[in-house]
Amino acid sequence: MMKVSKAIFPVAGLGTRFLPATKANPKEMLPIVDKPLIQYAVEEAVAAGITELIFVTNSSKRAIEDHFDSNFELEVTLQERGKQELLDIVRGILPDGVSCAYIRQKSPQGLGHAVLCAKQLVMNEPFAVLLADDLIDGDQEPCLQQMIKRFHEQQASIIAVEKIAPTETKKYGIVDVGGVQKELASVQNIIEKPDPALAPSNLGVVGRYVLTPAIFALLEQTHKGSGGEIQLTDAIAKLLKQESVWAYQFTGKRYDCGSKLGYLEATVAYALKHPELAQDFKRSLENLVA
Repeated sequence: MMKVSKAIFPVAGLGTRFLPATKANPKEMLPIVDKPLIQYAVEEAVAAGITELIFVTNSSKRAIEDHFDSNFELEVTLQERGKQELLDIVRGILPDGVSCAYIRQKSPQGLGHAVLCAKQLVMNEPFAVLLADDLIDGDQEPCLQQMIKRFHEQQASIIAVEKIAPTETKKYGIVDVGGVQKELASVQNIIEKPDPALAPSNLGVVGRYVLTPAIFALLEQTHKGSGGEIQLTDAIAKLLKQESVWAYQFTGKRYDCGSKLGYLEATVAYALKHPELAQDFKRSLENLVA
C-alpha cells in the first residue's frame, strides 16, 4: 500500500497576468479576503494528510518562505497587546507535525520541470502536486482528500479534471477517457492544449495531481513541448504506456485565480461565506448593484 505524505507546490511562476501587483509580491501571496492563495492550497494538503510540503520557488519568492516561518517580533507584539485570537491565527498557519522544504527552479521551464526539481526530496514515494492558482472549494471534503482516497483504492496516479467549454481546450491538458462519463475513469490518452477540433473530450486537467514516482524518470526524458516548456502532461502521456492513470471529476467549485476574473469571483464567493464579513458584504453588494 503506497501512502501519500508529500506534496509539491510549484510557485516559481512570474505572475505576469497580475502585473504590476506581482512585480515585487508573489502571485501566490495575493489574498482571497484575509489569507493568501498559497495558504488555501497548503490547508487543503494538510487536511488530506500531507505532512511534508515541498515548494519549488525562485529568488523572488522569499515572501512565501517568510509566510510559513515564525515571526518572533510579531508574535511578541500580539501577545503583549493581549490579541490572543490573532496570535493563535499567526501560530496556526503551519500546524505542528508539518514541515516545509524549499528548492529553487533556476529558470522558468514549465510545470514538468518544476515537478522534476523536487525529485530528490520526494524520492521513491507517491506524491501530490497542487497549483495555488486553482483555488478549489471542496465544500464537504477538500479536493485533494477526495483524490487521495481514490489513489489508495486504485494504487495508481489520479489527475483532477472538470468539464470545460469546448472552445476552451487550448488552455488545458485534455484527457481521453473513451467516452466514459463516470466520476472516476481510466485515461486512454492526454493531450496538452489541443485545438477544439482535435480535443478528444471536454474534460480539462486542473491543478491537482496524485502521481506515482515513475513520473520522474519520464520527466527526465521529456523534451520541451507546448510553449517551449517541459510539460507534465507530456510525461503523463508516457506514463500511460507503463501503468494506469485515472481521471477524477472532483466534487467542488474551482476558481481560476490565475486570471483576474477568476480571482475576483473567488474573492466575492469567499467573502460571502466569511464568518465576520458575510452579511455586511452581501448588503454592500446589493447596494452596489441596486
